[in-house]
Formats: sequence, structure tokens, C-alpha cells
Amino acid sequence: MNKIRTARVESAIKREIATAVLLEAKDPRIGFVTVTGVSLTKDYKIAHVFVSVMGDEKAKKKSLAGLKAASGFFRHYIGENIRLQFTPEIVFEIDTTLDERARIDSLLRQIEESNKHE
Repeated sequence: MNKIRTARVESAIKREIATAVLLEAKDPRIGFVTVTGVSLTKDYKIAHVFVSVMGDEKAKKKSLAGLKAASGFFRHYIGENIRLQFTPEIVFEIDTTLDERARIDSLLRQIEESNKHE
């Protein structure tokens, strides 16, 4: 039962932060950001928000800095829109799974090409 509640709260937080990033965030450092996931701690005090950012490493760092600077705003936004006993602290992190997936795909293609030539 607790896992179901956690998943629902994570989903609600993901939806609200994605909406806030799209419509409410005014920081020019925040570029094209996609919220890919949220992971709550067991006590619901900290929400790790995973984001994917379009662009190079410089753009990623710049967007992440803008998101971290606005974490208080996002926490307040969640507190207003989701009824929770405690509003969790928001910690933004870059989601690297898409980059890792692309790297693995590239390696698999290289292996496939080398097998064709043998």
C-alpha cells in the first residue's frame, strides 16, 4: 500500500513541477527542460527530481543552476497545488539515462558493423 501512495505522490510532483517549469519559471538560465522522474525518500521529506536538458554540457549546467536557484519556488508551488502533510525539499539532478542509452546503442552498432566485416 505504501508503494502505491509513494508512486502517486511522485507522479503528482512530477506533473506539477513539469507544469511549473513550462508555465511559471522565469529564470532565463532554464532552457529546454523535461522532467523525467521523481524519487521520494521514505519519509517524504526530499524529492529528487530528474531532468533531461537539451544542449551541450554548458547548457545542462546552466539550466541545472537555474533550477536549483528556483527550488524554493518549486517547493512553494507544490505546497500550493498538492495536499501533503509536509512539502518535500526539491533536489534537481540531471538524468543521464538517455545519454547512456545512446552510448550503448552506438557501441552495439559498432559491434554489429565489426561482425559484418568478419
